[in-house]
Amino acid sequence: MKKTVIGLKMEFLLPSLIASGAGAVCLFLPYASVGGSSVTILRVMGGSWLALAAFVFALATVVLGAVSFIRPNKLLPKIWAASAAFQAAFYTILMFASKSTLDGMGILPGSFLVKNFGIGYWLGLIMGYVTLILVMKLAKINTGYIALTILGVIWLFPVLWIVLTSLRAESGYYVGYFMPKKLTFDNFVNLFSNPSVLPFGKWWVNTMIVAVCGCVINTVIVLGTAFILSRTRFKGRKTFMNILMIIGMFPGFMSMLAVYNILKGLGLNQSIFALVIVGAASAAMGYHVCKGFFDTIPKALDEAAIIDGASRWTIFTQITIPLSKPIAIYTVLTNFLGAWSDYIFPSMLFGDNQANYTVAIGLKWMTDFRRIDTYYTQFAAGAVIVAVPIVILFICLQKYYVEGLSGAVKG
Repeated sequence: MKKTVIGLKMEFLLPSLIASGAGAVCLFLPYASVGGSSVTILRVMGGSWLALAAFVFALATVVLGAVSFIRPNKLLPKIWAASAAFQAAFYTILMFASKSTLDGMGILPGSFLVKNFGIGYWLGLIMGYVTLILVMKLAKINTGYIALTILGVIWLFPVLWIVLTSLRAESGYYVGYFMPKKLTFDNFVNLFSNPSVLPFGKWWVNTMIVAVCGCVINTVIVLGTAFILSRTRFKGRKTFMNILMIIGMFPGFMSMLAVYNILKGLGLNQSIFALVIVGAASAAMGYHVCKGFFDTIPKALDEAAIIDGASRWTIFTQITIPLSKPIAIYTVLTNFLGAWSDYIFPSMLFGDNQANYTVAIGLKWMTDFRRIDTYYTQFAAGAVIVAVPIVILFICLQKYYVEGLSGAVKG
């Protein structure tokens, strides 16, 4: 008779134990091989605490599996799953830390690369995740968390790479390892210490001016256009909406050269305010989302306000906008982000006028093949600084942003 334990799927007990045992066997298989020489993870443990941690959790996973198999209960599989999660995590991190460890230990001839990992590493990595999934099924833990965790790691890895690179004391574009050998804040300091050569502070101010002005002006235009098209009816309304929709289908870069020549004729080329003007001129074409939100507001509110003598302006400012805070915040964020990260048109507009660069163009300038080895770590520091305002805005306004995308006015 099969054992049954409330809260466990016992059919996954034996497969989980087998997977744990297979992960432990991988500890004795070749971890890395270079030039015909190979080592196991047991040899690497002396120079890497990550390898030691992977070894410890691999053994702990086997022990917990054996105990769970002998005396199954509801608590042990959860501890078993946690151990398997740490085992898989440390094996994953070893992918980025093994080069500096193995090269530093000098136990393999030649330069170690990811392709030199042996079957012991790859099977250990795979069995770590297989064990984790099976144990989670055993403990009735939603395995969807595994997919979300893996996707989260994939998404966060480039961010972590940039942050660590911004703190890296070693110069150069490619260093061949993930964790910096020495951390420093000099890269952030150097961005602002020599403005005659690298005017990053000026670029940041230029970008903030364009983003704030464009954000305010564009938001007013978008909300006003959406309100008029949603709450009023006039001759040519549908034709006007169709024209805006058709124009919006064409990519913006098709008109860049024409717009640049117009600005040059007006004497506004290489001016940061030209970006604000161009952004405001095309802002109305982004009315669709706001109009859809305004359409959900009951028109009875407008009719009641008109009976009480309210003007359209009063309805817009005192009724519609207060009820549309989520979509207004969404519009503010999208306009700010668009102006903050715009690169294609500013790069054409400013040319060689370095003083008027925005941060997007400035960061690209730092990664030119002639300068990338010198400025790469400072480029990473600049990327971190550029991300700060966006992160703060999203943290503070996330609630309204989500509501603007998915919500509607209940009435």
